[in-house]
Formats: sequence, C-alpha cells, structure tokens
Amino acid sequence: MNLPAETATGGTRLAVKHRTVFHYAGPVWNNVNTLHLEPRTFPFQKTLGAFIKVIPATRLRRFEDLFQNATHHFELANQHTKLEVESTLKVHNLSLIISDEGFSSGMEKYDDPLAQENIWQYLQESRWVSIHPEIWRQALDLTFDKAAVYDKATAIMRWITAEFIYEAGITDVNTHLEQAFAMKKGVCQDFSHVMIGMCRSIGVPARYASGYLYNGPRDTLIGAQASHAWCEVYLPGMGWIGFDPTNGNLADERYVKIAVGRDYEDVAPIRGTYNGSAHCRMEVEVMVERL
Repeated sequence: MNLPAETATGGTRLAVKHRTVFHYAGPVWNNVNTLHLEPRTFPFQKTLGAFIKVIPATRLRRFEDLFQNATHHFELANQHTKLEVESTLKVHNLSLIISDEGFSSGMEKYDDPLAQENIWQYLQESRWVSIHPEIWRQALDLTFDKAAVYDKATAIMRWITAEFIYEAGITDVNTHLEQAFAMKKGVCQDFSHVMIGMCRSIGVPARYASGYLYNGPRDTLIGAQASHAWCEVYLPGMGWIGFDPTNGNLADERYVKIAVGRDYEDVAPIRGTYNGSAHCRMEVEVMVERL
C-alpha cells in the first residue's frame, strides 16, 4: 500500500550519518564498489535528503537495482591505501498504521494474480535462505492454529526473539540461515534470515530489509547506532510490513529503511573488489539522531 505523507499524521524525522573507512596494508587499485546507502521513499517513509561522499574523490553513478533500491557504483583505478565512504541522510517516518484487513487476512489472499506478481520471488530459496525440513517443521508447529498471516508472522518473530541469543562475533556476513538456526545465536542479519526462511517455508512471502534503528531515550532496542536488518512480510491488503525478530516488535517510525531484497546478498551497504593487498582493516561509525 502506498500511503502518501500528506494523508498520514504523526511520525518522526530522523538523521543518519554512516561512515566506513577501509585501511589497506599496501597500495590497491581497480577498486570497484556498489553501495546501498541512500533510501528511496517507501510507504510510511519519505526521504528528505541524502548525500554520499567518497574519498579519494571519484564519480558516482546512480541507478535502481532489480528491487528498485537506490544504488551507487564507483571505480578507483589509481593506487590508494585508504578508502572512505560517508553517507548522510534525513527521512520523515510516518506512524505505522495497519488496517483491519492487514490484521485479519488469511493465506487465501495470496491467490490473487496481482499479489502473485509482488510475492513470487520472495517465496523461493535464495543464497543465504533455504527452506530446510527442520525449519519448516518449527514454523508449522508455531502457526498451524493461526489463520491470519499477521498472526503467523508474529508467532514466528516472537519465537526467534525468545529462543535466540544475540551475540556479536559468532557469525559473519557469510553465515547461512541453517547455521544460525542450529546455533540459535547470532546478530540481526541471522535473526532476519531465520525468520525469512521460516515464513517462506509455510508459504508466507518474506524479504530482507536493511537500514538503521533509532534508540530513543527510553528505548532498549538491540542494534541501534549500527546497520540493522529485519524481516518484511507481505500482508494482504497492506503490502510489506516490517517484523524485527531481534527486538520482537514491528518496524515502526524508529526504523530507517534503506534497501530490500531476497536476503543480505541483495542489500549489502558496501560491496566491492580490488587489486592489491589482501589485508584490510575496516572502521564503521553510525549515528542516528532524531531531528
């Protein structure tokens, strides 16, 4: 559902600064990178401004990827020993309002041809998300007595929040869903992959969302002041709604969504290759503030 900003009330304005610095042990060249650091306007989120800076200075080419994410590409042919990528952005997030149809619609609504166009690719396996028998069995146990898609997704989200332990460093960007499911440990990326796999295994379309999380003065949310990830479920009559299994709540106006895709592979903030030294040290700083 596309909800124009002028028809909604409430919400909040957030500013994000994301700075990544790569320190190379020796000179590197032919450094080619793709960025997902600029949000497009989504339902419940309007982009007010975005700027990306790269040092050494180079030309950025902006385009939309297969998932309509704002994407940037750049190349550094000459030798360098340091790369800095900094993005600053501002968004106006609207209050999340789910309709009665969104709360109550069942699986039969997915039979609609228009819905099929939006959800087909988010029911399939992807690089980091498989539909494993054990994952399917657990998802079925949690949802067999629930008719509404919203209730199924909520049950899966709350189970992951309760059963999994948030532990940084035990996994990395190459950790598969099945590894995280077996350990019941990991970070927001792993929790999101697990929820996506469980939803897809029972026929609920789910996709990966990446962005940031604002932790207000009274909040105790996990994953703030860093890149964050959560799962989005397609609710009939509503569209894509975010469920955050790391924190056990919906992705409301505290969340800044940058990109969506089948899994982390499609939305990595910075992905690239280069020639030269194999040793690289990376520093990442994220600041999320309310305006």
